[in-house]
Parts: sequence; structure tokens; C-alpha cells
Amino acid sequence: MAKNKVFAFLGPHCSGKSTMVSQLMSMGIHYVPTITTKYFDDRYAYKRRLFRTVKPEEFAAEKFIVNTSYQGSSYGLRKEDVLQSYQQHKISIMIMMDPAGIKQLSKFINQDLVSIFLMIDDNAFVERMLRTGCSNDEIKYYVDSAETNKEFENWKATDFVVKNVSTARVALEQILSIMGLVTLVSQSDFDKLVK
Repeated sequence: MAKNKVFAFLGPHCSGKSTMVSQLMSMGIHYVPTITTKYFDDRYAYKRRLFRTVKPEEFAAEKFIVNTSYQGSSYGLRKEDVLQSYQQHKISIMIMMDPAGIKQLSKFINQDLVSIFLMIDDNAFVERMLRTGCSNDEIKYYVDSAETNKEFENWKATDFVVKNVSTARVALEQILSIMGLVTLVSQSDFDKLVK
């Protein structure tokens, strides 16, 4: 019997973590929500279904397996949510803010945790921020923050790297392959598919 797996996504700002997780959720894959003190403005309204924003005092009262901070906000994965999803779902996905979260989580589900880093280049990084309406000052802030925190080097702490610089579909296909959610077909079946 196959063991349950948890796939954790890590990457810098605008690397596509929320996009990939949303796509996987739309396919019916279970998501472990991230609790945060960060409020997402209307530009990032789509993140409100992935991140549960709470007041700092509520955050402090929770029991977390992963508890970290990123750009002045707190982020955590509740112990109850993680363990319940691990026990009840063959595959679960989650978003990590930094490699420290992967280390914290691996203490509980080490051999069943798979980490995936979404890598982007400088052009994709800036282009995506411009598309979301970021000002030059905001872009500079995110670039400086990523460089200071060495976010582009966090791939070293993960199991897999997916370069997410072209279409979301290309990255998603690579992720599905890593997750074992693709099936090999015989040559004759393949020939029928492509005709």
C-alpha cells in the first residue's frame, strides 16, 4: 500500500506557488491551509482562499508544526491540520515561506514529505510583479528582500526544482510528474492519442 505524501511548495515572491497550488486544488488535491497575520489587498485577492488571515493574538494562541515569519508577517501550519490531512489524504499540498518550515515539518513526516522549489529568473520575477500592478518601489523592495534573504538559493533545501518561467501548464505538468500523477501508456496507445 502506498504511503500518504505531503508536497510542500517553496519559492520566491511571484514564483507561482499560489497558482500551482490553486491548479492542483482544482483537480481535487487536498490543500493544507497556511495561517498568517498578513492581509492580502485586492491585487492578491486570489490568495485569500489559500491563506487564512488572523489577528496576531489569534496566531499566537494556535499550535503550529511550522511557525515562521516572512517580510514582517507570521505564517504557520496548524499541527491539527497537517496531521489530519496526512492521515486522511493520500496526497496533500501546502505552501512554505522558507526552508525553515521544511525542516520543522520534516521532524513529523520526514520520509513522506517532498519539497518542490519553483524557480524563476529575474525577467519573470519583474514581469509578474508589473502584471500585478506593483510600483517600482514595491519591485525594488521585493528584489532587495529576495536577495537579502537569499530566496533564490532556497532550491538547495528542496527535493525537486521546477523552473517556472514559461507557461503555468509546463510547470504544472512537471509538478504532476514529480507527484506521480501521470501514467505511462503503451506505444500503440500513444500512437492513437497523437493521431
